[in-house]
Amino acid sequence: MGIFLGILVFILSFLPFHMLSSPLEKHISFIRLRPDEFIVQKGVEGGTLRYTLNGDPKTLNPAVAQETTSTAVVGDLFTGLTRIDLKTMEPVPDLAQSWEVYEEGRRYVFHLRKDVRWSDGEPFSADDVVFTYRDVYLNEKIPNSTMDMLRGVLKTPEDIRNFVRKLDDYTVEFRLPSPFAPFLGVLSSPILPKHKLEKYVKDGNFMSAWNVNTDPKDLVGTGPYVIERYIKGQVVEYTANPYYYMKPLPYIKHKVAYIVQDPDTALIKFSQGAVDYVGIRPQDLNQVTSLKGINLYDLGTTPAINFLVFNQNPKAKIPPYKLKWFQNRDFRVALSHAIDREGICYLVYNGLAEPLYGPITPANRPYYEEGLFPKYEYDLKKARSMLEKLGFKDRDGDGILEDNQGHKLEIVILTNAGNREREMIGNMIKEDFEKIGVKVIFRSIDFNTLVSKLTSPPYDWEAVIIGLTGSMDPYFGRNVWHSSGTLHVWNPMQKSPTTQWEQQVDKLIDDAARELDFKKRLELYREAFRIIAWQQPMLFIAAPKSMLASYPKFGNFFPTVWGWYQEEHMFITRLAP
Repeated sequence: MGIFLGILVFILSFLPFHMLSSPLEKHISFIRLRPDEFIVQKGVEGGTLRYTLNGDPKTLNPAVAQETTSTAVVGDLFTGLTRIDLKTMEPVPDLAQSWEVYEEGRRYVFHLRKDVRWSDGEPFSADDVVFTYRDVYLNEKIPNSTMDMLRGVLKTPEDIRNFVRKLDDYTVEFRLPSPFAPFLGVLSSPILPKHKLEKYVKDGNFMSAWNVNTDPKDLVGTGPYVIERYIKGQVVEYTANPYYYMKPLPYIKHKVAYIVQDPDTALIKFSQGAVDYVGIRPQDLNQVTSLKGINLYDLGTTPAINFLVFNQNPKAKIPPYKLKWFQNRDFRVALSHAIDREGICYLVYNGLAEPLYGPITPANRPYYEEGLFPKYEYDLKKARSMLEKLGFKDRDGDGILEDNQGHKLEIVILTNAGNREREMIGNMIKEDFEKIGVKVIFRSIDFNTLVSKLTSPPYDWEAVIIGLTGSMDPYFGRNVWHSSGTLHVWNPMQKSPTTQWEQQVDKLIDDAARELDFKKRLELYREAFRIIAWQQPMLFIAAPKSMLASYPKFGNFFPTVWGWYQEEHMFITRLAP
């Protein structure tokens, strides 16, 4: 999971949609795709795909990219040993042609494809795989989400040393100290070119390798596309990788991604025909349905979560008395009771959302079930009463509470500029918090600046409204939920759990990774999520519907909330003469 997670169980968007009914929904004809009815057809080569990105990347290095603005740009440049088939939700071969499993899941032997070349023409081999895992992902000096996932099974330096080795140029062996249920999914992480990146590792500057100022020609991958041109704030242009092993794919040979931070501007570009598809917000529906000749897709409830999070990091650049507030569960729960989730669902999402109280949404079946999380109902009197029981009182009669030391209960809440939903949510939360005596300073700042504040020292923030993309397997969100994770937003990269409840969650997540019995694994994750929801380190807000509008010009067109199914097979049915 990344802020995406950039890194991403498939939203079963094809299940009945359970949420607050919307007057808009009754009058709109949505297309609901069914994976069991989708068959990939032979396509036509050529043409250009045009779409929008919601921001500039922070990095072009897939190993260290953790935000969606970066992963969205570089995702098509790289492939892993495996990939997840979004139709079956099973790992399938990619750079690996096949594999065998030995010793009850503790030893894997992968046979690599022999027809793969890097986009600069250099041959791909087992050396690249060993380099990627041994020198990059398992390098303690290179924080990355893949290592966050592997930490659950690789506990000691010996585990790391024995993890991967080359058997021959096209055969690689992995050894695990214990069975690891999500292992094949973890191996979908991008494989990196040793001949291009080894020097950066040896020189100790890998974290700055392939930054946003790097010449796109230097970016070398095994994916279906290469970057032809990147102009900051304007556009990323792609062309088909001439060495991509799935020839003649990709069918669409060029892609143009316009960088448009404002969703309203992105919608205008779509309505003018300048882009081929666009994500739709509930407030866009009236405008979109007035357009002629478009298709509107209902992808189901998003797996993404949005939330308000308080900084609990002892190393953060915030006053100690505020840190004490934020670390108190009763304080967080009190403010959770002051969030009008149902009001947000109606006013922000036009009823096309449902209140969210825990770290996964109804999309994450079978892990999610009704009644899994405690519900913190909207109750301003209860919220105020809970704060007063903690010692907060309006001692000077100005309407703002003070703590026992006389510090005013004032909080700076940040969100990313240009995201209308989060800005509307922030203003609603500000209004309700101030009704119970909490002064709120609400600010919108650039997304990448916000991510930097959240993920790097001095962690200069008090509270943030932001979102995470969700993950197919709960374990892939380990970098968020485990106390050692780089995206454990409220207090990241802990050497040991700061709280007893975080220690419990860590153990449940790691135990679930070793559990091969799916029913037992399911209960372990559910218990971890129950604890997180009870503690409210994040005040979860709402789960909206995911929608997409497109012009009907494509074949093999299958959007999902996890990305495109068989994207390289998509083709343009009406090519310009």
